[in-house]
Amino acid sequence: MNAYSEGATSIEQALVVFSGGQDSTTCLFWALKHFSKVHAITFGYGQKHSAEIECARKIADLAKVDLHFMDVSFIGKLGTNSLTDTSIEMDQEKPAGSYPNTFVPGRNLFFLSIAAVYAREKGIRHIVTGVSQTDFSGYPDCRDSFIKSLNVTLNLAMDNQFVIHTPLMWIDKAQTWEMADRLGVLDIVRNETLTCYNGIKGDGCGHCPACKLRRTGLEAYLLSQKTVIDK
Repeated sequence: MNAYSEGATSIEQALVVFSGGQDSTTCLFWALKHFSKVHAITFGYGQKHSAEIECARKIADLAKVDLHFMDVSFIGKLGTNSLTDTSIEMDQEKPAGSYPNTFVPGRNLFFLSIAAVYAREKGIRHIVTGVSQTDFSGYPDCRDSFIKSLNVTLNLAMDNQFVIHTPLMWIDKAQTWEMADRLGVLDIVRNETLTCYNGIKGDGCGHCPACKLRRTGLEAYLLSQKTVIDK
């Protein structure tokens, strides 16, 4: 047991779907507080940059969590999106009545399905993912209804009793920063994670949709803390 897993509330193990970004890193440390042993799995899906995988490895080492890498680059070739195709200019705003072109069709479906197979082989029932319906950017595979449906499907497909945990499902980015702070890892999440679609660690490029969402949430959380202190 390491420093982050002291006081774990369950003797069971968990597998975290881990990208090295803000959300999955917060979920990693959440899992370390709730489960006796935590594993992580990260994916190369043909994304433009590999920096997030290196961030995932560094953070996993810091947290003393075993990290398994899976090459699933076929995902990036199945559909058209700006995260895997360098010829497509990234949407800066969500198009009206459509999905942003940063949506990678089937990504979470594949990630969670592969994670479940890996978890089954390791004797792990609990799977943790950082999807959020509050800040889901229009991605249909981040919705609670999808996660619940997939959870049932995976249990039926493998005759198992997986439990998919979504600690961030109903909270916004400011509350995600608050959770990281409560877990004692605010500095790690702010400085060591990579959320930026342009592959810049920490505060990122500042203008891509992911950076805007992250920064707005951080500013809101820091302002709320200042308000409390001023009172």
